[in-house]
Amino acid sequence: MCTGLSFTNKGYYFGRNLDYERSYNETVAITPRNFPITLRKLPAIHAHYAIIGMATVADNFPLYYDGTNEKGLSMAGLAFTGNAVYLPEASGKQNVTSFEFVLWVLAQFETVDQVREALRSVNLVDAAFSEGLPPSPLHWIIADRSSSITVEPMQDGLKVYDNPVGVLTNNPTFDIQLFNLNNFMHLSSKAPTNNFSDAIKFDVYSRGMGALGLPGDLSSASRFVRAVFTKMNSLAHETESASISQFFKILGSVAQQRGCANVGDDQYEITIYSSCCNVDKGIYYYTTYENSQITAVDMHKHDLDGSALASFPLITGQQIRMQN
Repeated sequence: MCTGLSFTNKGYYFGRNLDYERSYNETVAITPRNFPITLRKLPAIHAHYAIIGMATVADNFPLYYDGTNEKGLSMAGLAFTGNAVYLPEASGKQNVTSFEFVLWVLAQFETVDQVREALRSVNLVDAAFSEGLPPSPLHWIIADRSSSITVEPMQDGLKVYDNPVGVLTNNPTFDIQLFNLNNFMHLSSKAPTNNFSDAIKFDVYSRGMGALGLPGDLSSASRFVRAVFTKMNSLAHETESASISQFFKILGSVAQQRGCANVGDDQYEITIYSSCCNVDKGIYYYTTYENSQITAVDMHKHDLDGSALASFPLITGQQIRMQN
């Protein structure tokens, strides 16, 4: 399970938690403008926008989990198990595989509106990258500074939803997740007032009681509510340091700790990494489960006119700064 979000302070930021029980050797990957993108069902793309994000690189192909292009468009794929349906190849459609989808979008488009228009002709086809890498059931959040959408592949085709909260988790479908927020409209960052009865005197005995009823479990529906509440009430100074810190704090509110989500066979879901990309600057920040120090990769320090994929393995060991 995962959580993705966009966040605007003075700058614009996009990132996610990747929650799973195992790693697939993720790296921060930079795809420069002239890296040849070979697609399964469509012509190759030889010149395109530069991209930075988290990926598994297999056979020199970046399988992006999330990414941002140089024009300010961002995208992340999150688990959508039991709901995602990929269809057979269809004539008259742009047939894109799920593992190419993030790369295909970020290589060609600058805005959410452009993506929305292009999706009218897209068919996400049922194809595996390789025998060892079958298609993952996913849905996606796509965002720019001004708007966000959720894209879900269903039996009757792609569903595209406006995403006014800029947050995505997993099941159920996004329309249900968004409607469920109605059940929490009473939550507040302020101290509660007595709406129960004028005949009873109540004691506001603790700070934070305005948020009583905010879900605290690890289910995707509860994480969606908690992430939206935290983001929508989030305040930070308009500096890069404060904005990055605040972004990771929002993600931390829905992080998964080893031992709390048993998925069977003594395997536990954890937050493998958390990411925050400064979309304006093309700087990709991340932490990992055992490394809480923020690490950064700047796409503009790479030759973006080149043709060679750049890959930066994650620093996963804890980094501790001794003060004495």
